[in-house]
Amino acid sequence: MTEILHSIWAGMTGASWAEQIATVLGVAGVVLMMRQNVWTFPVGLVQVAIFGFVCFQGRLYSQVVLQGMFFVALVYGWVHWTLGRTAKNPLPVRWLGRRARFYSIAAVVAIWGIWGAIMFRLGAALAYADAFVFAVSVVSQWLQARKRIENWIGWVIANPVAIGVFWVQGNYWFAVLSFVFWGLAWAGFFAWRRSLAAVGPDEARLAPAGTLHG
Repeated sequence: MTEILHSIWAGMTGASWAEQIATVLGVAGVVLMMRQNVWTFPVGLVQVAIFGFVCFQGRLYSQVVLQGMFFVALVYGWVHWTLGRTAKNPLPVRWLGRRARFYSIAAVVAIWGIWGAIMFRLGAALAYADAFVFAVSVVSQWLQARKRIENWIGWVIANPVAIGVFWVQGNYWFAVLSFVFWGLAWAGFFAWRRSLAAVGPDEARLAPAGTLHG
């Protein structure tokens, strides 16, 4: 146990400036997302750019591509959350319909299998484990941009696997960050659920059953 704690401390204290900045911005971005604050998007854009650079250095190619997709999704979410909305009429939090949930899960499985196979052939580190984080995160980020509460469930599932991936790779700082994100994902889920309960039934209606976007 002492050796493990020493390894964590050594990894954290030896983290590069990029890892430290990405950590601070990552936590800030999630807290802003929990509060449904639009500033989460510019903060997130800077964070994923730095995070992707660090992952590239560690040969975590799935993570590099994932950060690029996050960048695009954050731009989309920024526009979607603000276009045609006002402070008095914010984009409401909603659940997905039953069919959309099924499609979301199917998308995770398909992306995981295809991307894992590609990364394995390319010799990526921890190809299938990293690909699982990739698949769940892609779908979760999309749902977050659409302000669907299920996105937090995805982060709750993805982050424990991410902890293992970063730990094995020696990125202890990011492993600890993923643990923090896991806790924040639970907090975000309950915060958004309270927000959902606070609005009327018209605002809380389900997304159309046949779509991922609602």
